[in-house]
Amino acid sequence: MELTLALHRVFDSPQDAIIWDVSHQCYAHKLLTGRYNEFKTLRQKNGLSGFTNKSESVHDFFINGHSSTSISSALGLLAARELNGNSGKVIAVIGDGALTGGMAFEALSHAGQLNKNLIVILNDNQMSIDHNTGSVSRYLSRLTMTARYQTFRYRVDKAIDKIPYLGRHLEKFIFRFKRSLKGLFLTNNLFVDLGFEYVGPLDGHNEASLETVLRKVRRLHRPVVVHVVTKKGKGYSPAEDHPEIFHGVGPFQISDGTVERFDTLSFTEAFSNIICDYSEKQPDLVAITAAMAKGTGLSHFSHLHPERFFDVGIAEEHAVTFAGGLARGGKIPVVCIYSTFIQRSVDQMIHDITLQKAHAIFMLDRAGAVPGDGATHQGIYDIALFRAVPDLEIMTVVSAQDLRLCFEWAVEKGTSVMIRYPKLSCPTELPQFSSPVEFGRGIFVPCSEFVIENISESELESRKNKILLVCTGGIYSEVQKAVRAVLLENGYADLYILRFIKPFDETYFLELAKKYYGIVFVEDGIKDGGAGEYLNQLVLKNGITNTIVMGFEDRFYSHGSRADVLAEAKLSVSDIKEAIIKCAK
Repeated sequence: MELTLALHRVFDSPQDAIIWDVSHQCYAHKLLTGRYNEFKTLRQKNGLSGFTNKSESVHDFFINGHSSTSISSALGLLAARELNGNSGKVIAVIGDGALTGGMAFEALSHAGQLNKNLIVILNDNQMSIDHNTGSVSRYLSRLTMTARYQTFRYRVDKAIDKIPYLGRHLEKFIFRFKRSLKGLFLTNNLFVDLGFEYVGPLDGHNEASLETVLRKVRRLHRPVVVHVVTKKGKGYSPAEDHPEIFHGVGPFQISDGTVERFDTLSFTEAFSNIICDYSEKQPDLVAITAAMAKGTGLSHFSHLHPERFFDVGIAEEHAVTFAGGLARGGKIPVVCIYSTFIQRSVDQMIHDITLQKAHAIFMLDRAGAVPGDGATHQGIYDIALFRAVPDLEIMTVVSAQDLRLCFEWAVEKGTSVMIRYPKLSCPTELPQFSSPVEFGRGIFVPCSEFVIENISESELESRKNKILLVCTGGIYSEVQKAVRAVLLENGYADLYILRFIKPFDETYFLELAKKYYGIVFVEDGIKDGGAGEYLNQLVLKNGITNTIVMGFEDRFYSHGSRADVLAEAKLSVSDIKEAIIKCAK
């Protein structure tokens, strides 16, 4: 809060561009830039985004929801402004957690090389989503420079730089002499070595002091890093004591900070139980997360087996390739990453996993529609992105028991396997969900399982124009409600849940499909290049032409509840129901 106030008092937004990394921390910025009265609509349909959004305000320069991008974006914006002859400062605000991402270091290296007038504010609160780990965090903790030291450093630097060169043949000697002389007076750090001025660490909650330093920094005409130390949750003791819980919090009691909990088991919690159980009988099993231990359900595992748990920081590319190395060494890595973040690791998945035929399991949490976070976090691209990758098996699960069976199968199979599941409570178990995993085949559930009225088996069988509804596990919740609605209107639809996106038992499926009047394909992924499109082409080639394919269209989807997102994509319960009825006509 204090840092945001200081930035807006010293700099003139939007003439001076403030770029927020990830931009979870932009709420105070929104309040100060004309969105105070709309703030109650935050993360709701047609309301304010939970991140910066350039269509929302001229003070937001990018739609930003992924980590470690701010320095690159800011440097590009600054270079463009200079080429266009425009003035104004460009400031990137990045957290120490985001600094663990390799892209941030690539940008720092380039910025130092270009020597442009870029200001990087390093907000160091020892947190990303979970507590930061790794050498970068420890390095920042050791930096003890002060503003007074910076004044001294600047004066020494300036004096040394006045030493003239005495000819080309002495150039190397003078260069080394200057570096040695600096070493006698100054303690450099990583940022200085990359070509930045370094100021800090500063108390990020002392607004007056921050303003004083930022006004001095504003006058500099070279790249500078301002290191600001803050406390996550400052001013609210429950958040200070449990910052990981309050990173992205749902409803809670303001009086004591008690966070609302639900009795239903989520897919994330189900996975947490499964990996902890299985790790006891498989000592080679190791788990990897990219700063998301709690979010991916690995917190318990990390306490049970700290030596087998690896938090690599916000570095998904490294996480995937690191898993390839572990697999080559005889371990069984389980990499837990949100669907939206696995997008950052497409090349690593191809080059370092499947090409190497690595035995590695990738658990894709938050697959499909994701409530609240909006376009940057929808988990709808993984199927289309990875279905074309050779030697990668892609699975989708429908329940907690199905997740257990698929996970155990993947561990025992010895290949590269990706398992995707939604941000959702697990549904009520059906007997079919406990059926053994058969390679390439899904789960068949007859519509009689969904009958909630007094409808006899014979009456169901007598109904005409029977439809087969084929779906991914992540959208089962909506599909089964649609099937029930169809049954109440004298329709008929059996369900085939895709355990395997790839590989796929085509012969088995075609034999099943030929028994039906029509087929409706529904997936919680992008339609173009998705599973439904592939299966539709398969049945069309085999003479089955009465089909409908449903999925997310080729566009970005905004924030809102899960129901809002699915309705926008025309994947709601009513949309699925209407598709079944239409196919049956």
